Amino acid sequence: MEQIQGIKSGTTTVGIVCKDGIILAAERKATMGYMVASKDDLKITKIADHIGITQAGMVGDLQALARYLKAETKLFEIKNKKRITVRSTASLLSNILYGGRWSYLPYMIQIILAGYDESGPNLFILHPDGSSLEEKKFFSTGSGSPMAFGVLETIYKDGMSLDEGKRVAAKSIKAAVERDIASGGIGFDIAIIDKGGFRLLEEDEKKGLLV
Repeated sequence: MEQIQGIKSGTTTVGIVCKDGIILAAERKATMGYMVASKDDLKITKIADHIGITQAGMVGDLQALARYLKAETKLFEIKNKKRITVRSTASLLSNILYGGRWSYLPYMIQIILAGYDESGPNLFILHPDGSSLEEKKFFSTGSGSPMAFGVLETIYKDGMSLDEGKRVAAKSIKAAVERDIASGGIGFDIAIIDKGGFRLLEEDEKKGLLV
C-alpha cells in the first residue's frame, strides 16, 4: 500500500528573547516530498493575546495542536477570570505531546512557544516526546536551523531591544533561506509579543530589516 506523504514545513523558525519582549520569525515554504506545497505558508500562530508559537514539522499535527491550545487557553481564562501564564501553556503542551508518545504515530513536530506575561518575556522549546526546555536567549527549529544558529550565535546580544531583535531575526532567516533547500517561499514573517500583546508585522514594516 502506497504511503501518503503529508505536508511538511521544511522550515526555519526563530525565537529571540529581547529586553522588552519576544521576537518570532519564520520563512514561508511548505513541502510535500520533493514538491513545494506552498510558497506562502504562515508558520507563526497566535494562541492567545500574549502567546504565540512557531511551527516546524507535519502541518496537520501543528494545526491540530494550535486549535487545542487556543481552546484550552480560552477555557482557562473564562474559568479563572485571568489569562494563563506562558509557562503553564508550555506545561500544557508538554503534557499533550507526552500523551501522544503512546499512540500509533506521535506528533511529528518541533515548536517554539513564547509570550509575555507578568514575569516578562518567556520562550520554550517543545519536542515530540513532550520535553519542554526554557531558553533565555534564542532558539531555531527546522531544517535551516544550523544556518540560523550561526547568525544568532554571532550577533545576538543580551538585553537587545525589539528593534534590534527584528533585524537579528530577519538576518538569521535570510541565512537559512540562502543555504537550506527546504526553506524559502515568498518573503518571511515576524511577530512581536510584548506588554501590548501579539502582533504580526505588516509587509512595509519588514522593509529595510535586511539592510
